[in-house]
Amino acid sequence: MNSQDIINQLPYTPPFLFVDGISAVSNEGITGHYTFKKDAYFYKGHFKNNPMTPGVILTECMAQIGLVCLGIYLLKDSLSDENAPQIALTSNTVDFFLPVLPEETVTVVSEKQVFRFNKLKCSVKLFNAKNELVCRGQISGMLHTNSTTIT
Repeated sequence: MNSQDIINQLPYTPPFLFVDGISAVSNEGITGHYTFKKDAYFYKGHFKNNPMTPGVILTECMAQIGLVCLGIYLLKDSLSDENAPQIALTSNTVDFFLPVLPEETVTVVSEKQVFRFNKLKCSVKLFNAKNELVCRGQISGMLHTNSTTIT
C-alpha cells in the first residue's frame, strides 16, 4: 500500500481533509504533511484581524495523519473498496506551544505505542516548516473493517 492508497481510503473530503501527503510509513509509525489554506473556513472567525489555526483543527490534522492514516496502513491486508475502514477517536491529550498561521505547512510525526484488539494509541508531534515543535500528545482510536472483529 503506497501513500496515495492510504489517502484515498480516508473517510474525509475537503474542506475537512487535513492530509496533503505521506513521506514515510511503517508498522511502527508515519510521517505526513499538510499546508493550511489561507481561505479555510475556520480562519474567518478565529481571532479577528489575526487568523491562526484553532487547536482543535491542529488536533484533527494530527489525528488524520498520525492515527487514521497509520491505522489504514496497519489494516491494509483487510481493506478493499467494499471494506472501507471505520475509525472512531477515543481519546486525545495535546499540549500546544506555537501558533500555526494561514499558508503554513506542518509535518506530523507519529509513533505507534499500542495496536491491540483494534485499538491504536500513538504518540504524535506536529512541527512547523522551521522544524519547531508546535504541539505534541497522545491520540487513541478504534479501527474496524467488516472483516475485523472488535473484542
